[in-house]
Amino acid sequence: MSLRVRFWGTRGSIPTPGASTVRYGGNTPCTEVRTDDGWLVILDAGTGIRELGRDLLHRSNGAPIKGDIFLTHAHWDHIQGIPFFAPIFGRGNHFTIWGSQSMERSVDKVVRDQMSPVVFPVTFEELDASIDFRDLAEGTRTEGTGYEVTSFAVQHPGGALGYRFSEPGGKGGALVYVSDNELATHPRYGSAPDWRKQMVDFVRGARVLIHDSTYTTEEYDHHRGWGHSTFEDSVELGLEAGVGTLVLFHHEPRRTDEQLDACLAECRALVKARGGALQVVAAAEGLTLTL
Repeated sequence: MSLRVRFWGTRGSIPTPGASTVRYGGNTPCTEVRTDDGWLVILDAGTGIRELGRDLLHRSNGAPIKGDIFLTHAHWDHIQGIPFFAPIFGRGNHFTIWGSQSMERSVDKVVRDQMSPVVFPVTFEELDASIDFRDLAEGTRTEGTGYEVTSFAVQHPGGALGYRFSEPGGKGGALVYVSDNELATHPRYGSAPDWRKQMVDFVRGARVLIHDSTYTTEEYDHHRGWGHSTFEDSVELGLEAGVGTLVLFHHEPRRTDEQLDACLAECRALVKARGGALQVVAAAEGLTLTL
């Protein structure tokens, strides 16, 4: 199985439009994945999903648009684009929104609440597309249109999931998507003693790993327990798990394009110093990968 990946939003926490974020992008998380047969999978629904929706309408030429939307969690930067995703206003379109059972509120409730009249002028009930909601428990595997997805509970305040996509049966090259995750140990998560080993096993052998790389080591000292990792931690995970390509993701809002260039260079230097074969790239809006 081959998967085609395109990034529509790469920034964490809050949109950051402006001259200093043009190359890597200022939209919050949204990644488009296509399977061999063209089935649409959307990973998170930050502000990047708005432009994805416009592109989908253009490509569809009036045909129905269908797909799966996997939310890692319900923090604002991962769902704020849903009301502006144009295909949900089109009759005949159909989407299944997947979320974690561990959330304090169901994904159905969260999405509906963000379109309540108090905060948004159009209610969820006014949408013309058909939208289903499904819970995906940790470790659950579901076979859809030519792919299998496995989820894993990662370390983030309020809970979040990482996703692994592969052929049914786990064969072939895998894509692992972990948007928000603190790789270092912290007591607030109450993780099992072997959580790190489980995390490595979940990622192991992935052809592409998209992982939270929000902080530098110096920044992380002031943000322990906030649910995000450093560039160095992500590289170490990629090396330990035998990953082919690591994609640095969930860029810190204040990080400029030039600063991201420098962080990327440091990551590649670390891989070289370790004698690893890991390829490292930084997620940028419009970047496409095939695996």
